[in-house]
Amino acid sequence: MQHLAEGLRLDTNALDYTLLSIYFVVVLGIGFAARRSVKTSLDFFLSGRSLPAWITGLAFVAANLGATEILGMAANGAQYGVYTVHWYWIGAIPAMVFLGLVMMPFYYGSKVRSVPEFLLHRFGPSSHLLSSVIFAVSAVLIAGVNLYAMAIVLEALLGWQQWVAIVVAGFFVLAYITLGGLSSAIYNEVLQFFVILAALIPLTVVGLKRVGGWDGLSDSLTDSQGGAFLTAWEGTGIGSDNPLGANWLTIVLGLGFVMSFGYWTTNFAEVQRALSAKNMSAGKRTPLIAAFPKILIPMVVVVPGLIALVMEPTLGKADSGLQYNDAIPLLMRDLLPNGVLGIAVTGLLAAFMAGMAANVSSFNTVFTNDIWAAYVRKGRTDEHYLHVGRVITAVGVLIGMGTAFIAASFSNIMNYLQTLFSFFNVPLFVVFIIGMFWKRTTPAAGFWGLLSGTLAAMINYFWFYKQGVISIPSDQGANFVSSIVAFVVGGVVMVVLTMVTRPKPVEQLAGLVYGTTSPGMQEPPAEGDDAWYRRPALLGWGAIILAAACYIPFSF
Repeated sequence: MQHLAEGLRLDTNALDYTLLSIYFVVVLGIGFAARRSVKTSLDFFLSGRSLPAWITGLAFVAANLGATEILGMAANGAQYGVYTVHWYWIGAIPAMVFLGLVMMPFYYGSKVRSVPEFLLHRFGPSSHLLSSVIFAVSAVLIAGVNLYAMAIVLEALLGWQQWVAIVVAGFFVLAYITLGGLSSAIYNEVLQFFVILAALIPLTVVGLKRVGGWDGLSDSLTDSQGGAFLTAWEGTGIGSDNPLGANWLTIVLGLGFVMSFGYWTTNFAEVQRALSAKNMSAGKRTPLIAAFPKILIPMVVVVPGLIALVMEPTLGKADSGLQYNDAIPLLMRDLLPNGVLGIAVTGLLAAFMAGMAANVSSFNTVFTNDIWAAYVRKGRTDEHYLHVGRVITAVGVLIGMGTAFIAASFSNIMNYLQTLFSFFNVPLFVVFIIGMFWKRTTPAAGFWGLLSGTLAAMINYFWFYKQGVISIPSDQGANFVSSIVAFVVGGVVMVVLTMVTRPKPVEQLAGLVYGTTSPGMQEPPAEGDDAWYRRPALLGWGAIILAAACYIPFSF
């Protein structure tokens, strides 16, 4: 996404900027409205655990639907074709269902305020502090990615200087999170979800009409790219070549299991939305509700990438001046009239702000509760921690502005994000999954498993892959392999250390290990929660079946 092509400047007018201004006013209005509900630190960091499932579910999917995903997955669609759907139907849905049905009872039932706090109860302070620091670093790095991506897009499309775009968006995110805390972030994410769809749906519909519908799109791409470009699995046999540089084993294990489960089940920027739900049932349903729109997102993200490739066949060619990352801006320039163009620009900006806000709100929670309150200033008043939370929000935004320029050293921001996930989320997942299902797992195993998994992923990526010790066809393929290495190394270290170190007493594991319960996990269903659409198991299986059905037209 680095350096979008020249010539993508949009012909915006007063109507487009009016729509953009209205959006900024509404965003701040939500912040001021949410401020009245913030009385305690629990209100600020977890919305007082009071939000309904449909709100937290939409916020859950919007927090992930940042513009780096929109631009990056559209670029992947143009470069890799239908292979890109793996990131959704195998790389998201199963893990979201697992989070809702298996892990949320432990998170919500133990009444923790963050993912690292769960490790404090399960493994002790060493694992807790290490995971808190790792998450805090990754959160501000990812927030910076969103800011940098937004800055270069607005520079190319609207002519804004990069620093202006970074300061403007950073200011609005800072304002509404500082005012209303997580409630403000979540309600804005719900708004942003619909604004993003209002931008992407017209773009997709008009684009399909321009290229002759799905049949015209398929015929054009089959002629120019070959029939495999429109399939999800053809050419993924072990030893076969394909543009993605990955075979079915690395797709299923590296992306579908290790990287996917590592991200969706341990990334606090997502889990925080579910923890803010009003009860256990709503918390379990949060990722399951989010799974249904997630299944359909490829229709308005990947398909535009395919359309852009048909409209501009030189996209991604070295001598064309157009990168794959230009797919969405190219369609906006060529297809949308004023007014609709303003909505599209607003949708992109909303997507960037949603991604940044999710990471900033999770960063302030982890820093305040898991670092400041746990190790720096213990036993202070609730007002003190509420004040620290607001101050650290400003600090997080400022650090995010600084880390925005770290992303400039990566030619593909989606690759950068996937690399961060393999480093930080996958080792955390292996610690969680073994610790949750094996009572014998010891505190020492948790700490060293997390540390060794992180180091193993970094060594594989920076030494084995980057130095050419082993040959991997693409950065994405290298990320899949790094994820598998992190999982295997972390898991082996945990098993070995568990056998030679002393575990915690069984009575201290209630509600923290599968097969044990705590009072919070026995919460009775609220009145009316017996309706079929309120049953997590039915929602989960429904999402899995629908995602599997989506693969059928693109399988072979």
